[in-house]
Amino acid sequence: MDLRTALQSSRRSGTARPMTNLGREVRLGTASLSSNANGPLVDVEKLNIKKYARKTGLAMVLTDYLLYVEHNTRKALDLCSEATKEADYKNWWWKVRLGKCYFKLGLLRDAEHQFKSALKMQPIVNTYLELCNVYTRLDLPNTALDLLKEGCEKFTMEPRLLLGIARIYDLLNDAENAITFYKRPEMSIRYYRRLLQMGVNNTEVWNNIGLCCFYSSQYDMALGCFDRALSLASDEDMADVWYNIGHIGISLGDLGLAYQAFKVAVSIDPSHGEALNNIAVLEMRRQKMGDFQEAHNYASKSLKLYPNHLDSKELINMLQKTFLNN
Repeated sequence: MDLRTALQSSRRSGTARPMTNLGREVRLGTASLSSNANGPLVDVEKLNIKKYARKTGLAMVLTDYLLYVEHNTRKALDLCSEATKEADYKNWWWKVRLGKCYFKLGLLRDAEHQFKSALKMQPIVNTYLELCNVYTRLDLPNTALDLLKEGCEKFTMEPRLLLGIARIYDLLNDAENAITFYKRPEMSIRYYRRLLQMGVNNTEVWNNIGLCCFYSSQYDMALGCFDRALSLASDEDMADVWYNIGHIGISLGDLGLAYQAFKVAVSIDPSHGEALNNIAVLEMRRQKMGDFQEAHNYASKSLKLYPNHLDSKELINMLQKTFLNN
């Protein structure tokens, strides 16, 4: 029997076809990326880190898979380190991923070094935000603020950077500066109107349009928007809408409207701590001893729901001093 006949008969009999050396090497090389129905997509333990680090595109995909799917930060760190060496330390993408790995492992100063190095190579909004998270974790809010303001100079009116600045001021209990950065009513209202044109018609959109109109001093339009929001609201959302109406009442000097709005919010959601706190403040303004007691009761309820609510704590202290003086 010649070789051709032998090969043909072996195929018909169902035996394995002959394997060349090249075919065997290909199968061995891709074994770590093969998957089965009951196992993971990638066999992490079999990954040849140095080999895949030389294949930039595949290495990037593998890194994100290890970080966000497998949550194997140490393996991702090994791959990023090798890939960074292959790139001669000149690829900002790998530096950002190294920073992410160090951050997840709690090595904050190493993460800071990598993010700062990446920003020197390629300023990216996401990198500014990642480095800001590092400074926040290190309890360096002023450094984080300086970084975000630097980012705003390069990326003018970037909403994510502005929102980050507002949130840090919020964490510092600097309400005035926080509100300054939170409020961008003229710009925001254009986007909300665009959502309406696209057919998005729900409580959240009308509520936010109402707030934008209010902060733009369009008071008559604001109340109309809140009325529309209430008509679309579910029981879960309605308390928040009434709470916002209460704030408008305070800003307009209509304390009766504000008081009733907060009362309605609490009747819908008895666990609405912010509304309870504001009712306590309004009760206190009535300047009567009985109302001071009522204010104390509402502030106490607010603290039971939110034990770390700073405004409620300050109000309780103020009321206790009032009781002692009387």
